[in-house]
Amino acid sequence: MVSKAMIMAAGAGSRLNPLTLEVPKPLIPVANSPVMEITVNHLIKYGITDIVANTHTLASQIHDKFKDNESINFEYVYEGQLSGTAGGVKKCEYFFDKGEDFIVISGDALTDINLNTIINAHKNNNAIATIALKEVPIEDVHLYGVVITDENSKITEFQEKPPVEEAKSNLVNTGIYVFNSKIFDYIPISSFYDFAKNVFPALLENNEKFHGFKIDDYWNDIGTFEQYKATTVDILLNKVKVDVPHLDFENGWHCESCKVCECVEFYGKAIVGSNSVIENKVKIYGNCVIGNNCTIKANAVLKDVILWDNITIEENAHLENCIIGNDVTIASFEKLNGEIITNSQLSKI
Repeated sequence: MVSKAMIMAAGAGSRLNPLTLEVPKPLIPVANSPVMEITVNHLIKYGITDIVANTHTLASQIHDKFKDNESINFEYVYEGQLSGTAGGVKKCEYFFDKGEDFIVISGDALTDINLNTIINAHKNNNAIATIALKEVPIEDVHLYGVVITDENSKITEFQEKPPVEEAKSNLVNTGIYVFNSKIFDYIPISSFYDFAKNVFPALLENNEKFHGFKIDDYWNDIGTFEQYKATTVDILLNKVKVDVPHLDFENGWHCESCKVCECVEFYGKAIVGSNSVIENKVKIYGNCVIGNNCTIKANAVLKDVILWDNITIEENAHLENCIIGNDVTIASFEKLNGEIITNSQLSKI
């Protein structure tokens, strides 16, 4: 049906600074797996193994991450200067055959969408473009691009982040698309061009077969700290169907190579990464992620924290509602609440 996809991976992710000063947004770990890796594995499930990505911010990390992945044919187009959502797709035009349908998906959102259903709808409508749409609470529509469709699912109008009282729909654009290669006719070469501002209005003006497809599957854009934390909790509570590289246990998941002492007290859910050690009398509350190669020393307390890799939490430290980046040590008896810590910066949420 569809064998190729493009992953949009060029964004700076500035709302997640300082985390994204050191790691590109598509490689932000969710349940100890980079979100783009989760997306790649999801595409593979549907037989999509030819994947191209546009990159820009900290691009070499993305190139290195996927260059030796034997499960996919991975290529990338580095953008020295960003060219917009549509402009970035245009730069990958060479990757797709004339007349071919293909997927475009964000590299920094988490979804378990059934791709076959949207692909089937796209083909049945003989559409040039199909957008996956998701219902959100009406009070949240001001955060998204709102899409209005007719009774046949044909898109009739867009509203970009409308005030709640002016919103004509609570269906929003997820940034997951099925395109036919004809879409490239609507994107000029070497121009900054945007889907929402330029391409989609042109499709409507020309009365193209341009459809929306409502999904009930999980989707969340990891664009803010609150969304990032919410996505992590959703995985711990099994609200999203994604594979995490851990084994089940009563209080969450852990890797076979980690060591959790019997005296550790769990009062919630946790994910513990490979080669990590949790020592005696550590208390873990709420929903926590502990990365790979971490050491949590005796009597430390963790509550609703996300720890990346290679982190040491010394004895009697107390962390609540924190996100800790790679290669950080938290000193003994340190008490932190609501903070983001990276190797180079400390800032309040």
